Amino acid sequence: MNKLTTDAAFREAVQGDGITVVVFKTTWCADCHYIDPFMPDVEQQYGGKISFHEIDRDELPDLCSELNILGIPSFIAFRNGKELIRYVNKLRKTREEIEQFLDRAVQVSDALPQG
Repeated sequence: MNKLTTDAAFREAVQGDGITVVVFKTTWCADCHYIDPFMPDVEQQYGGKISFHEIDRDELPDLCSELNILGIPSFIAFRNGKELIRYVNKLRKTREEIEQFLDRAVQVSDALPQG
């Protein structure tokens, strides 16, 4: 997963015509570390459909405040710089729940006009 460390890098990453999912985490979050072992497989599974990036909420607090990131890990899907859908709650996220979110992001994107 590509780590974004600046506001500008984030804004550039989400501008694409495809689906970009940004995962907001921190180094001290146990639930963030819980997803680490299976996320590479998930990324590979959705390769070609979704590009993945991660942001440490503590490194970009102003951006996270702007995006209203409260619980972590949080997942937000973007296309053309606009938010499509988000998966945010304070509960630990399972692989199945994350895959359901990603499937939904693809459905939402497919329902929108292309271009």
